[in-house]
Amino acid sequence: MPKILVFGKNGQLASCLAASAHEFPDAQLTFVGREECDLEDASQIEPVIDRLQPDIVVNAAAYTAVDLAEQQENIAFKVNFDAVRAMAQALAKRAIPLIHVSTDYVFDGKGTRPYREEDEVSPLGVYGNSKLAGEVAVREAHQKHLIVRTSWVYSQFGKNFVKTMLNLMAQRDEVRIVDDQTGCPTSAHDLAHAILELCGAATSAEFDKFGTYHLTSDQEMTWFEFGKSIHKIALQEWGEDWKGKDCVVLPIKSSEFPTAAKRPEYSVLSCRLINDTFGIKLPNVDNSLTAVIRGLGKENADA
Repeated sequence: MPKILVFGKNGQLASCLAASAHEFPDAQLTFVGREECDLEDASQIEPVIDRLQPDIVVNAAAYTAVDLAEQQENIAFKVNFDAVRAMAQALAKRAIPLIHVSTDYVFDGKGTRPYREEDEVSPLGVYGNSKLAGEVAVREAHQKHLIVRTSWVYSQFGKNFVKTMLNLMAQRDEVRIVDDQTGCPTSAHDLAHAILELCGAATSAEFDKFGTYHLTSDQEMTWFEFGKSIHKIALQEWGEDWKGKDCVVLPIKSSEFPTAAKRPEYSVLSCRLINDTFGIKLPNVDNSLTAVIRGLGKENADA
Protein backbone atom coordinates (compact mmCIF):
# COMPACT_ATOMS: atom_id res chain seq x y z
CA MET A 1 0.00 0.00 0.00
CA PRO A 2 1.80 3.17 -1.16
CA LYS A 3 1.86 5.97 1.39
CA ILE A 4 1.14 9.27 -0.36
CA LEU A 5 1.96 12.51 1.41
CA VAL A 6 0.05 15.48 0.01
CA PHE A 7 1.24 19.00 0.79
CA GLY A 8 -1.99 20.97 0.77
CA LYS A 9 -5.27 20.26 2.50
CA ASN A 10 -7.97 22.82 1.72
CA GLY A 11 -7.23 23.82 -1.87
CA GLN A 12 -9.08 22.58 -4.92
CA LEU A 13 -6.65 19.83 -5.88
CA ALA A 14 -6.06 18.55 -2.36
CA SER A 15 -9.82 18.49 -1.72
CA CYS A 16 -10.35 16.52 -4.91
CA LEU A 17 -7.53 14.11 -4.05
CA ALA A 18 -9.29 13.43 -0.77
CA ALA A 19 -12.62 12.97 -2.56
CA SER A 20 -11.04 10.53 -5.02
CA ALA A 21 -9.20 8.45 -2.42
CA HIS A 22 -11.96 5.83 -2.20
CA GLU A 23 -11.31 4.94 -5.85
CA PHE A 24 -7.76 3.93 -4.88
CA PRO A 25 -8.24 1.70 -1.82
CA ASP A 26 -4.65 0.46 -1.99
CA ALA A 27 -3.30 3.95 -1.40
CA GLN A 28 -2.90 5.63 1.98
CA LEU A 29 -3.18 9.43 1.71
CA THR A 30 -2.03 11.88 4.35
CA PHE A 31 -2.75 15.59 3.90
CA VAL A 32 -0.60 18.30 5.45
CA GLY A 33 -2.04 21.80 5.64
CA ARG A 34 -0.68 25.12 6.83
CA GLU A 35 -1.35 24.21 10.47
CA GLU A 36 1.05 21.27 10.25
CA CYS A 37 3.53 22.81 7.81
CA ASP A 38 3.63 26.46 6.81
CA LEU A 39 5.24 26.54 3.37
CA GLU A 40 6.31 30.13 3.90
CA ASP A 41 8.90 28.57 6.23
CA ALA A 42 10.79 26.01 4.15
CA SER A 43 12.59 24.66 7.22
CA GLN A 44 9.34 22.99 8.34
CA ILE A 45 9.20 20.65 5.34
CA GLU A 46 11.97 18.11 5.97
CA PRO A 47 10.82 17.21 9.53
CA VAL A 48 7.31 16.47 8.17
CA ILE A 49 8.75 14.13 5.56
CA ASP A 50 10.86 12.36 8.18
CA ARG A 51 7.90 11.99 10.51
CA LEU A 52 5.48 10.60 7.93
CA GLN A 53 7.91 8.48 5.87
CA PRO A 54 5.93 8.57 2.58
CA ASP A 55 6.54 6.46 -0.51
CA ILE A 56 5.74 9.43 -2.74
CA VAL A 57 4.89 13.12 -2.26
CA VAL A 58 2.34 15.22 -4.16
CA ASN A 59 2.80 18.96 -3.91
CA ALA A 60 -0.76 20.23 -4.34
CA ALA A 61 -0.04 23.46 -2.46
CA ALA A 62 0.84 26.75 -4.13
CA TYR A 63 0.47 30.49 -3.95
CA THR A 64 -2.08 31.02 -6.74
CA ALA A 65 -3.33 34.60 -6.27
CA VAL A 66 -2.18 35.79 -9.68
CA ASP A 67 -2.95 39.50 -9.23
CA LEU A 68 -2.02 39.74 -5.56
CA ALA A 69 1.33 38.15 -6.36
CA GLU A 70 2.33 41.39 -8.09
CA GLN A 71 2.26 42.98 -4.62
CA GLN A 72 3.35 39.94 -2.62
CA GLU A 73 6.30 38.72 -4.68
CA ASN A 74 8.21 37.67 -1.57
CA ILE A 75 5.43 35.39 -0.34
CA ALA A 76 4.78 33.96 -3.82
CA PHE A 77 8.43 32.97 -4.17
CA LYS A 78 8.60 31.56 -0.63
CA VAL A 79 5.75 29.16 -1.36
CA ASN A 80 6.27 28.45 -5.07
CA PHE A 81 10.08 28.38 -5.08
CA ASP A 82 11.76 28.17 -1.65
CA ALA A 83 9.38 25.55 -0.29
CA VAL A 84 9.43 23.54 -3.51
CA ARG A 85 13.24 23.55 -3.60
CA ALA A 86 13.40 22.39 0.02
CA MET A 87 10.86 19.67 -0.73
CA ALA A 88 12.78 18.41 -3.75
CA GLN A 89 16.12 18.45 -1.93
CA ALA A 90 14.73 16.56 1.07
CA LEU A 91 13.07 13.95 -1.14
CA ALA A 92 16.17 13.52 -3.30
CA LYS A 93 18.21 12.60 -0.22
CA ARG A 94 15.67 9.88 0.55
CA ALA A 95 15.02 8.76 -3.07
CA ILE A 96 11.30 9.50 -2.64
CA PRO A 97 9.51 10.52 -5.87
CA LEU A 98 7.81 13.91 -6.13
CA ILE A 99 4.78 14.92 -8.19
CA HIS A 100 4.76 18.71 -8.45
CA VAL A 101 1.86 20.60 -10.01
CA SER A 102 2.69 23.61 -12.18
CA THR A 103 0.88 25.91 -14.58
CA ASP A 104 0.31 27.16 -18.11
CA TYR A 105 1.42 30.60 -16.85
CA VAL A 106 5.06 29.61 -17.44
CA PHE A 107 4.36 30.51 -21.09
CA ASP A 108 3.86 34.03 -22.44
CA GLY A 109 0.80 33.16 -24.52
CA LYS A 110 2.20 34.40 -27.83
CA GLY A 111 2.07 30.95 -29.43
CA THR A 112 -0.38 29.85 -32.09
CA ARG A 113 -0.39 26.09 -31.46
CA PRO A 114 -0.69 24.07 -28.24
CA TYR A 115 2.46 24.37 -26.14
CA ARG A 116 4.61 21.27 -25.83
CA GLU A 117 6.68 20.42 -22.79
CA GLU A 118 9.96 21.40 -24.46
CA ASP A 119 8.77 24.79 -25.74
CA GLU A 120 10.47 27.94 -24.52
CA VAL A 121 9.07 29.36 -21.29
CA SER A 122 8.65 33.08 -20.65
CA PRO A 123 6.25 34.01 -17.82
CA LEU A 124 4.48 37.38 -17.89
CA GLY A 125 4.17 38.08 -14.17
CA VAL A 126 5.27 37.24 -10.64
CA TYR A 127 3.02 34.20 -10.28
CA GLY A 128 4.29 32.58 -13.49
CA ASN A 129 7.89 33.41 -12.65
CA SER A 130 7.58 31.92 -9.17
CA LYS A 131 6.06 28.73 -10.55
CA LEU A 132 8.79 28.48 -13.19
CA ALA A 133 11.44 28.93 -10.48
CA GLY A 134 9.84 26.03 -8.63
CA GLU A 135 10.01 23.84 -11.73
CA VAL A 136 13.69 24.63 -12.23
CA ALA A 137 14.42 23.88 -8.58
CA VAL A 138 12.76 20.47 -8.85
CA ARG A 139 14.68 19.54 -11.98
CA GLU A 140 18.00 20.64 -10.50
CA ALA A 141 17.51 18.92 -7.13
CA HIS A 142 15.72 15.65 -7.79
CA GLN A 143 15.80 13.16 -10.65
CA LYS A 144 12.70 11.30 -9.49
CA HIS A 145 10.12 13.96 -10.30
CA LEU A 146 6.96 14.37 -12.31
CA ILE A 147 6.14 18.01 -13.02
CA VAL A 148 2.51 18.22 -14.14
CA ARG A 149 1.51 21.49 -15.80
CA THR A 150 -2.21 22.18 -15.91
CA SER A 151 -4.54 25.12 -16.53
CA TRP A 152 -7.81 26.87 -15.68
CA VAL A 153 -8.60 24.56 -12.76
CA TYR A 154 -12.15 24.41 -11.37
CA SER A 155 -14.16 22.23 -8.98
CA GLN A 156 -16.90 22.56 -6.38
CA PHE A 157 -14.21 23.35 -3.81
CA GLY A 158 -12.46 26.62 -3.01
CA LYS A 159 -12.50 29.72 -5.17
CA ASN A 160 -12.54 29.32 -8.94
CA PHE A 161 -14.02 30.72 -12.14
CA VAL A 162 -17.00 28.35 -12.26
CA LYS A 163 -18.20 29.18 -8.76
CA THR A 164 -17.61 32.89 -9.27
CA MET A 165 -19.59 32.93 -12.52
CA LEU A 166 -22.50 30.96 -11.08
CA ASN A 167 -22.67 33.38 -8.17
CA LEU A 168 -22.57 36.44 -10.44
CA MET A 169 -25.14 34.97 -12.82
CA ALA A 170 -27.54 34.50 -9.90
CA GLN A 171 -27.10 38.15 -8.86
CA ARG A 172 -26.89 40.09 -12.12
CA ASP A 173 -28.82 40.62 -15.33
CA GLU A 174 -25.60 40.25 -17.33
CA VAL A 175 -22.00 39.21 -16.89
CA ARG A 176 -19.14 40.34 -19.13
CA ILE A 177 -16.29 37.91 -19.71
CA VAL A 178 -13.04 38.31 -21.64
CA ASP A 179 -13.09 36.69 -25.06
CA ASP A 180 -9.45 37.11 -26.11
CA GLN A 181 -7.73 34.69 -23.72
CA THR A 182 -7.74 31.04 -24.78
CA GLY A 183 -6.95 27.97 -22.70
CA CYS A 184 -8.25 24.59 -21.57
CA PRO A 185 -10.56 24.44 -18.53
CA THR A 186 -9.55 21.50 -16.34
CA SER A 187 -11.59 19.81 -13.63
CA ALA A 188 -9.59 19.36 -10.43
CA HIS A 189 -11.50 16.10 -9.95
CA ASP A 190 -10.16 14.74 -13.24
CA LEU A 191 -6.70 16.06 -12.42
CA ALA A 192 -6.73 14.41 -8.99
CA HIS A 193 -7.75 11.05 -10.42
CA ALA A 194 -4.93 11.19 -12.96
CA ILE A 195 -2.38 12.19 -10.31
CA LEU A 196 -3.36 9.24 -8.14
CA GLU A 197 -2.84 6.99 -11.17
CA LEU A 198 0.60 8.53 -11.61
CA CYS A 199 1.37 7.90 -7.93
CA GLY A 200 0.77 4.20 -8.45
CA ALA A 201 3.02 4.11 -11.50
CA ALA A 202 5.83 6.23 -10.04
CA THR A 203 6.19 4.10 -6.90
CA SER A 204 7.02 0.94 -8.84
CA ALA A 205 10.69 0.00 -8.74
CA GLU A 206 11.07 -0.14 -12.51
CA PHE A 207 9.48 3.25 -13.24
CA ASP A 208 11.66 5.31 -15.58
CA LYS A 209 9.33 7.93 -17.05
CA PHE A 210 10.09 10.88 -14.80
CA GLY A 211 9.97 14.35 -16.36
CA THR A 212 7.59 17.17 -17.26
CA TYR A 213 4.09 16.55 -18.61
CA HIS A 214 1.07 18.64 -19.60
CA LEU A 215 -2.34 17.57 -18.31
CA THR A 216 -5.52 19.47 -19.14
CA SER A 217 -8.80 18.83 -20.88
CA ASP A 218 -8.36 18.69 -24.65
CA GLN A 219 -10.92 21.41 -25.42
CA GLU A 220 -9.61 24.90 -25.98
CA MET A 221 -11.93 27.87 -25.50
CA THR A 222 -11.96 31.46 -24.34
CA TRP A 223 -13.11 32.50 -20.89
CA PHE A 224 -16.28 33.87 -22.54
CA GLU A 225 -16.97 30.53 -24.22
CA PHE A 226 -16.37 28.76 -20.93
CA GLY A 227 -18.79 31.16 -19.23
CA LYS A 228 -21.44 30.39 -21.86
CA SER A 229 -20.97 26.66 -21.18
CA ILE A 230 -21.32 27.24 -17.44
CA HIS A 231 -24.63 29.07 -17.95
CA LYS A 232 -25.93 26.47 -20.40
CA ILE A 233 -25.16 23.51 -18.17
CA ALA A 234 -26.43 25.20 -15.00
CA LEU A 235 -29.71 25.91 -16.76
CA GLN A 236 -29.91 22.29 -17.92
CA GLU A 237 -29.21 20.98 -14.43
CA TRP A 238 -31.21 23.41 -12.32
CA GLY A 239 -34.02 24.46 -14.59
CA GLU A 240 -36.24 27.50 -14.67
CA ASP A 241 -36.17 28.16 -10.92
CA TRP A 242 -32.43 28.88 -10.98
CA LYS A 243 -31.86 32.56 -10.17
CA GLY A 244 -29.33 32.95 -12.98
CA LYS A 245 -31.49 31.57 -15.78
CA ASP A 246 -32.07 34.96 -17.45
CA CYS A 247 -28.55 36.31 -17.05
CA VAL A 248 -26.97 37.34 -20.36
CA VAL A 249 -23.31 36.43 -20.93
CA LEU A 250 -21.46 39.02 -23.02
CA PRO A 251 -17.93 39.05 -24.51
CA ILE A 252 -15.41 41.81 -23.77
CA LYS A 253 -11.75 42.43 -24.51
CA SER A 254 -9.09 42.07 -21.84
CA SER A 255 -8.45 45.81 -22.16
CA GLU A 256 -11.96 46.41 -20.82
CA PHE A 257 -11.19 44.37 -17.69
CA PRO A 258 -7.74 45.49 -16.52
CA THR A 259 -5.96 43.34 -13.94
CA ALA A 260 -2.75 43.80 -11.97
CA ALA A 261 -1.12 40.83 -13.69
CA LYS A 262 -1.08 40.27 -17.42
CA ARG A 263 -2.50 36.93 -18.56
CA PRO A 264 -1.25 34.85 -21.50
CA GLU A 265 -3.56 35.28 -24.50
CA TYR A 266 -3.08 31.69 -25.65
CA SER A 267 -2.07 29.07 -23.10
CA VAL A 268 -3.36 25.82 -24.59
CA LEU A 269 -1.16 22.90 -23.55
CA SER A 270 -0.54 19.85 -25.72
CA CYS A 271 -1.22 16.68 -23.73
CA ARG A 272 0.06 14.25 -26.35
CA LEU A 273 3.09 13.22 -24.29
CA ILE A 274 1.13 12.17 -21.20
CA ASN A 275 -1.46 10.49 -23.44
CA ASP A 276 1.21 8.49 -25.25
CA THR A 277 3.32 7.71 -22.17
CA PHE A 278 0.66 6.79 -19.62
CA GLY A 279 -2.57 6.52 -21.61
CA ILE A 280 -4.04 9.37 -19.55
CA LYS A 281 -6.67 11.49 -21.28
CA LEU A 282 -9.07 13.71 -19.37
CA PRO A 283 -12.83 13.82 -20.14
CA ASN A 284 -14.30 16.59 -22.24
CA VAL A 285 -15.25 19.86 -20.59
CA ASP A 286 -19.03 19.46 -20.86
CA ASN A 287 -19.01 16.13 -19.00
CA SER A 288 -16.64 17.32 -16.29
CA LEU A 289 -18.37 20.68 -15.89
CA THR A 290 -21.74 18.96 -15.60
CA ALA A 291 -20.39 16.75 -12.81
CA VAL A 292 -19.03 19.78 -10.92
CA ILE A 293 -22.23 21.83 -11.27
CA ARG A 294 -24.34 18.85 -10.27
CA GLY A 295 -22.12 18.23 -7.25
CA LEU A 296 -22.17 21.89 -6.27
CA GLY A 297 -25.96 22.11 -6.23
CA LYS A 298 -28.16 25.10 -6.99
CA GLU A 299 -28.53 26.05 -3.32
CA ASN A 300 -24.77 26.44 -2.88
CA ALA A 301 -24.34 28.27 -6.16
CA ASP A 302 -27.10 30.74 -5.34
CA ALA A 303 -25.79 31.41 -1.83
